Amino acid sequence: MTSRALSRALALTMTIAAAGVVYPAQADDIPKAPGHRLVEQYAGAPAKARPVPGQAPPQHPYLAANGRSGMHADAAGSGTYPWSGPLGNTPTANSEKMAALGGECATVTFDKDGRIVTVCGTFTGFLVKLLDPHTLKTLAEYKLPQRPSTVEAITRLDFSKIFKDTSGGAYSYLDNEDRLVLADSRQHIIRLAHEQAADGSWRFRVTDDWELTGQVPHDCVSWTNLYPSGTCDSVTSVMPDRQGRIWWVTRQGRVSTVDPADGTIKSVQLPGEEIQNSFSVAKDGVSIVSDHALYSFEAAPDGTPKAVWRQTYDRGTGTKPGSVNQGSGTTPDLFGAGEAYVAITDNADDRMNILVYRRGRDVPDDRRLFCKVPVFGSGASTTDNSLISYGNGLVVENNYGYENITSLTFGRSVVGGVTRFDVRKDGSGCDTVGSRTRSVRPTGNGGRACCTPGGACGRRRP
Repeated sequence: MTSRALSRALALTMTIAAAGVVYPAQADDIPKAPGHRLVEQYAGAPAKARPVPGQAPPQHPYLAANGRSGMHADAAGSGTYPWSGPLGNTPTANSEKMAALGGECATVTFDKDGRIVTVCGTFTGFLVKLLDPHTLKTLAEYKLPQRPSTVEAITRLDFSKIFKDTSGGAYSYLDNEDRLVLADSRQHIIRLAHEQAADGSWRFRVTDDWELTGQVPHDCVSWTNLYPSGTCDSVTSVMPDRQGRIWWVTRQGRVSTVDPADGTIKSVQLPGEEIQNSFSVAKDGVSIVSDHALYSFEAAPDGTPKAVWRQTYDRGTGTKPGSVNQGSGTTPDLFGAGEAYVAITDNADDRMNILVYRRGRDVPDDRRLFCKVPVFGSGASTTDNSLISYGNGLVVENNYGYENITSLTFGRSVVGGVTRFDVRKDGSGCDTVGSRTRSVRPTGNGGRACCTPGGACGRRRP
């Protein structure tokens, strides 16, 4: 199975946390959903491999190998992997039930020997697990603190709190020494190594622990503090830059670094802005998107984050069904020769747009936007998944209407849809080259549309 398929197959523990009960791992497959006998067990036919042209993203020196390091596969946030996907030749699927009630281990990484290091969400806290890649057996486990959103969900019977919270370790990464780096719900960044004892057993060991509470408000909901009077700011994501600093961002718009050598922390805040996505790192900067704007950051000599450029986008008038917040739902994608472009989606009310920007620091503000491409149907388009990028191409999916697992139960469905478009090699514009959706008919001339730099769109003859 590919790492993307594994991230869906591995179950997370969903327990009744009010009782404080954690169930041991179960040696059973993930149970099938009700109604699985009403659909075909396998549909389709074997396919021929069709390698995608283009150059893979550069390898980051402080991350595990591309495809093994984190949720978005590499520092560029491409969501692509250097291995072939399933071709439908007598396919089989293996799974492991992690607890009495199931869920998902969203971040799946692989160490140098192929073992799986994953972060699985639970109602009692996230679990870091080391899994055998063949049997999916749990080799070691490390319990992270419970997130405030979980306590809020249970005490206030509002489970959207959980589904709209991206903090607590979900955006973690495996570094070049096979150590998992994450920010937990205590506002600490920890670095975890896994090691094998003489008797063959495995364990996780904390090698580094950086406390952020001096920089981040931390009066958070807990079982002993159900109604805090102060402010709680959750750390959303962590990533290293090319100099080895660990960058971290918070939900309330803090952009910060920690120097692993001496623990020095430097932080700035984007007033009135929220960060719920991860971010991407190139040789010359860090790309971060808030619910108002896309930024390119660099670190000053003392490590303080400094915005090199900022571009606002259409954030719409509210949060759409299927989105975490009122803003872009995508981690920035760096792509093209020399990572010349960065792409996100906006949150425009009628139709979401893919936005491609030139990354160069000397690009004038009025020329920063390279292409603006509307996707999917009127009044039914959003995404809360990162774009997929490779070479000069991008793929976006539509999850409008998908709020949580109940959105697809008892025969329910959502709009759905997938669109691909490419930036032309000569830099003259962007072309929509493929679209699959139930809600929108392709444009004329074979469904091919084009956009020129600056965002003008129209039809292009084949």
